[in-house]
Amino acid sequence: MFGDPLLAGDIDLVVVLIVLLKVVVAFAFLLVAVMLMIWFERKLISDMQHRIGPNRAGPWGILQTLADGTKLFFKEDLIPEQADRRVFILAPYLALVPAFLTFAVIPIGGNFNGDQGGTVSWFGRDTLLQVADPPVGVLFVLAMSAIAVYGVMLAGWSSGSKYPLLGSVRASAQAISYEAALGLSLAAVVLMNRTLSTHDIVVAQAGEGFLGFIPNWNLIITGVVPFVIFLIAATAELNRPPFDLVEAEQELVGGFHTEYSSIRFAMFFLAEFMNTVTMSAIIVTLFFGGPAGPALWGPAWIWSFVWFFAKLMVFLFAFVWMRATLPRLRYDQLMDLGWKVLIPLALGWLLLLGAIQVGRAEDWPLPIVLAVVVAIFGSASALLALSVRSGHRVRAESDRDEARVARR
Repeated sequence: MFGDPLLAGDIDLVVVLIVLLKVVVAFAFLLVAVMLMIWFERKLISDMQHRIGPNRAGPWGILQTLADGTKLFFKEDLIPEQADRRVFILAPYLALVPAFLTFAVIPIGGNFNGDQGGTVSWFGRDTLLQVADPPVGVLFVLAMSAIAVYGVMLAGWSSGSKYPLLGSVRASAQAISYEAALGLSLAAVVLMNRTLSTHDIVVAQAGEGFLGFIPNWNLIITGVVPFVIFLIAATAELNRPPFDLVEAEQELVGGFHTEYSSIRFAMFFLAEFMNTVTMSAIIVTLFFGGPAGPALWGPAWIWSFVWFFAKLMVFLFAFVWMRATLPRLRYDQLMDLGWKVLIPLALGWLLLLGAIQVGRAEDWPLPIVLAVVVAIFGSASALLALSVRSGHRVRAESDRDEARVARR
């Protein structure tokens, strides 16, 4: 099966209404999830730091995010005199809309047991529990991730101030450097599953696991390394600690959104946390089987929601834990990690998986497969060591030049 079976036949009023219902439900769910994510992060960090956290608006302070959003909505909206008004107004939407569009291709439930293929029945029609299932879903995720950078870059450029411009340039360089590692780690998943559809990737992981009890997740199939690379690159793409150099207050005042206020600032704030929820959902979908899981009792599609949200909460907790624990990297360390470590490692591991796949398809003898694997792994290791050594040499020369200038 390819695509949503709801769209396989004639498009009538019922089909249109079901699609609209899925869009509204997904949008409402994402907004509520973002509101709860902000509260969850503030409350969890306060617990880790032995503070109370929000406790006034609503029970346990759960409505504090709603109160903050209401306050921002009614604050005065300022536009700098030197700003490019049209681009300045458009930039927050370019940061917010891609986050929702990315979530539209994430399957959040479905009956993946047996031959159901993740479909459920709504109003007498078979459909998927995701807004859309394009055949190039993984490429769509990468495209939306790239478009979101435009919102940050244009926000800094259109503000007419040097501090936001510096923040936006730094954000663009950071996003470009980690986009390559992110794409190479995704290529490993596509290579092993032979599909670009997010739904089909979940279906491929829903089968019988190894030895009957080890899950058939891409985390195991790809050898863990692509997942680690994707997690690090995704953290940098989200501008979350320890990679939050885009908004380094000690250096850039407030970063690219320094000149923003009121609801436009709130949109950037909303996009940041929405991207965290969306990226966690992508990690769950690509590496941990998405909503696929055993049905202990009752309908299987209800258990799919349970498994999806349980896995999602694990990664949301991990992102908050990293924020509360890790110090911020220097900018040169961030760029070195992206270009000199993650990209060579991701490329070498992709070639390694490709050699193993070709060996299986061509029935190569085991010694030949091992020789090819060792050759690729050795070349990748040599490239990685060469790049790191080159970076250390350049930095040492720079430090000597600075010391020489200081002595003069």
